[in-house]
Amino acid sequence: MNKKLQELKARRDKYKEKLTLLYKNFRGVKHENSLSELRYSQIRVYEDFVRSLEDEISELKSKN
Repeated sequence: MNKKLQELKARRDKYKEKLTLLYKNFRGVKHENSLSELRYSQIRVYEDFVRSLEDEISELKSKN
């Protein structure tokens, strides 16, 4: 159980780091600019990854 928790935290931290880098270079979605829309989609995906990992971590903590 502890190993699983550590793995989830490591994955969450990795995705948070990637998300921080994406935010650093993101200037918003420009009208009819497919690259900015793609970057925004990528940010949303990483946000969902982090959110789901945090939910799973909290679930494991509550079971202990």
